[in-house]
Amino acid sequence: MKSVNELLSIKYPIIQGGMGNISNAQLTAAVSNAGGLGTIGCGTMTPAQVESIILETKDLTDQPFAINIPINVSPYTDEMIQLVIKHKIPVVSLSAGNPAPYIGQLHEYNIKVIVIVAAVKHAQKAEEAGADVLVAEGFEAAGINSNLELTTFTLIPQICKHVSVPVLAAGGIGDGHGLAAALMLGASGVQMGTRLIATMEAPFHSTYKNRLIEASDQETVILGRSVGQVRRVLKSGYAKQIIDLERHGLSEEQYRQMTSEDFHLKGALRGDGENGFMNSGQIAGLIEDVPTVQELLDGMMSEARAVMEERLRLFTM
Repeated sequence: MKSVNELLSIKYPIIQGGMGNISNAQLTAAVSNAGGLGTIGCGTMTPAQVESIILETKDLTDQPFAINIPINVSPYTDEMIQLVIKHKIPVVSLSAGNPAPYIGQLHEYNIKVIVIVAAVKHAQKAEEAGADVLVAEGFEAAGINSNLELTTFTLIPQICKHVSVPVLAAGGIGDGHGLAAALMLGASGVQMGTRLIATMEAPFHSTYKNRLIEASDQETVILGRSVGQVRRVLKSGYAKQIIDLERHGLSEEQYRQMTSEDFHLKGALRGDGENGFMNSGQIAGLIEDVPTVQELLDGMMSEARAVMEERLRLFTM
């Protein structure tokens, strides 16, 4: 089995999670330039909006980067596939839907396909459909999440046991200790989202970054259980409003409207927690600084090596 680094032509086995409509060229390029795989998330953006970010990203890096297409979320999935082909994007990650109809077409153009999964059966079906890499995302992750609510470190070893393609761990990982732990459980690398929000290059509101730095271990809440559409966000006035409405029978349509990308933009880009929300994974409680992306990735790799070497010495004494 080829390594993730070899498959995706990257230095470090670290990839950026899709960030939907708050995706941007600056952070995507910074991750790729630092040795990871930057990712542009399509969210509900139009093909023209995504194309603009692609062109800007190409101006900022000559390294590979990916496009994340949330199949059942984007109104333009087919158009996004054509956009990827047009711009010769080397890697595509597919989430929130059945990837099978798209993998063969992407492979015709030598595009590597990553599929986001949240259960063993999803992983097996994605492998059967031809996925090159899987991202196993646990319930600790930020944003739209699986209703299955399986945790990352129970999910990873079970999926790795049942598939033969590389698996990346996602959800609750933001430092070298997390990377080392994921590798020890059988993962070939990691995907991160929340930790990359609190970096110098990320063009998000300072309030968002400061909330992550100041976060405790209990700073996130789950929205949408009552309507079967789970999302993990930072605690805020707006999040509390949604939770209160859920207790009184919030409809699925009302929930969708209140958690649309417009309200995500208000929180992430304007820092407005009273009229919008900020996605966050449970890793927030471990974030203490705002480094450059290069410092973050270099530090994670060094820390992971040191941790694994130290632990190995316990068995050789």
